[in-house]
Amino acid sequence: MAYNDLREWIAALERAGELKRIKTEVDPILEIAEITDRVSKSRDKDGHCGGSALLFENPKGHNMPVLINQFGSERRMRMALEVASLDEVADRIRQFVDVKSPQGFLDKVKMLPMLAEMGKFFPKTVSTGPCKKNIHKDRIDLNHIPILKCWPQDAGRFITLPCVVTRDPKTGKRNVGMYRMQVYDGQTAGMHWQRQKIGAEHYREAIRAAATQPQSGTGHVGTGALARTGRADSARPAVDIMARTSGGSMLPEGDRPSGKMEVAVALGTDPAVTFSAIVPAPPDVEEYLIAGFLRQKSVELVKCETVDLEVPASSEIVLEGHVHLDELRSEGPFGDHTGFYSLADLYPVFHLTCVTHRNNPIYATTIVGKPPQEDAYMGKAVERIFLPLMKLTIPELVDINLPIEGVFHNLMIVSIRKSYPGQARKVMNAIWSLGQAMFTKCVIVVDEDVDVQDPGDVALKALNNIDPERDIQFTLGPVDSLDHASRLPNFGSKMGIDATRKWASEGFTRPWPDEILMDAKTKALVDSKWKALTKELGIE
Repeated sequence: MAYNDLREWIAALERAGELKRIKTEVDPILEIAEITDRVSKSRDKDGHCGGSALLFENPKGHNMPVLINQFGSERRMRMALEVASLDEVADRIRQFVDVKSPQGFLDKVKMLPMLAEMGKFFPKTVSTGPCKKNIHKDRIDLNHIPILKCWPQDAGRFITLPCVVTRDPKTGKRNVGMYRMQVYDGQTAGMHWQRQKIGAEHYREAIRAAATQPQSGTGHVGTGALARTGRADSARPAVDIMARTSGGSMLPEGDRPSGKMEVAVALGTDPAVTFSAIVPAPPDVEEYLIAGFLRQKSVELVKCETVDLEVPASSEIVLEGHVHLDELRSEGPFGDHTGFYSLADLYPVFHLTCVTHRNNPIYATTIVGKPPQEDAYMGKAVERIFLPLMKLTIPELVDINLPIEGVFHNLMIVSIRKSYPGQARKVMNAIWSLGQAMFTKCVIVVDEDVDVQDPGDVALKALNNIDPERDIQFTLGPVDSLDHASRLPNFGSKMGIDATRKWASEGFTRPWPDEILMDAKTKALVDSKWKALTKELGIE
């Protein structure tokens, strides 16, 4: 059964021995972060990292508990999605992906159970919910929430686990993303949606719409060449405002677009909703639907009080407000998951108009920094779950590994079924054109006989198989906003390494040596003696 809210999830963690309650008074300024960092890097008796989820019941200066590290181990990530293995979710996705168009009446009948199952995943709007128990439109203050300052050089306190809800001004489709928010004061916060994220695209669409309002003398244009000219004329203001604002990341000289974009922020949602906010879903697939799929039950939504958006009814806290299209403010520095501080930059400002919350709300947050941290396990879950979707675009993929130390956008190792010359380079370019994978700084492509989950096997095969000048390629394109080494913010180079075995049709004419392996007869002979030998050798 799905967790109906954060409280059911906390109860499940406690029953499983995965949660520790901290009654000692602890300061949200740096102290909670230092404790959590030590816990997340601790090891249990079996050598596993992650420690326990932590519920700080007495944060200094606040009467609101703080939950952190809830996803901070492989076991808790499986518990959050209610599976024994993350591959179970991948298999369910694969079943839907493999559905073929029905060819006759019998095929259609066979599809009915699957269609009925899909129907229960869609979100549904209800009249009210627990998050409406307390509604505040006056005397609202973000400082009442025990928001953390995580690292000494952070620019302030940051909301780090928000489900940020926006709506596409063009299509009306909702998006739920996770973008940190720097608290400026009781009523405003920075909205750090990185340039290539969907929330930022909604913001740009709002700017485009403001820039392309019909001008006097502009009328309808006919078909054919005139229609094409009309479309070009109407698009010019949008092209101009994007160029003058560098895609909405700076304020232009001269005329500025006016207007607001509505935003809602849900804090303390059930684990499936929280996880769905970080998944690299296709733009047309709503995160509430993904959450319904993961929890096998629809997400109940309620309408906000002051903005035309919907949020999970069981949220602990909901912040409602808007961003101004003509306002940017310095946000950061912030100690980030790269292990370094992300630098200050200009971002939109969220203006708070209403706060709703449950009785006795719980503030859910996270800390990022040098791995491993809680986000590492969330990232590995994304890796496992969405492999089937990557295979839709790149069918030759066998497996992928995003090493935790590569912080998920610095290194991707992929194995492929190589079938034609140059295929490894085709795969690299496909990855760089695939949603959030476009940020991948380094891609290593190996053959299917290499276990990408084994760094030793990858290093042995890849480093032996490459001629660096021949097998490494560089390209330019978008890079992650957190990449402090790129030549420009958000734009830089990427590297692909073709570590597959080279073929004659790729210009390699030398003999390729066999890998060293013992013959089966000798292995069987030693296997028959191994039990006795281990005693003599002192090997367990």
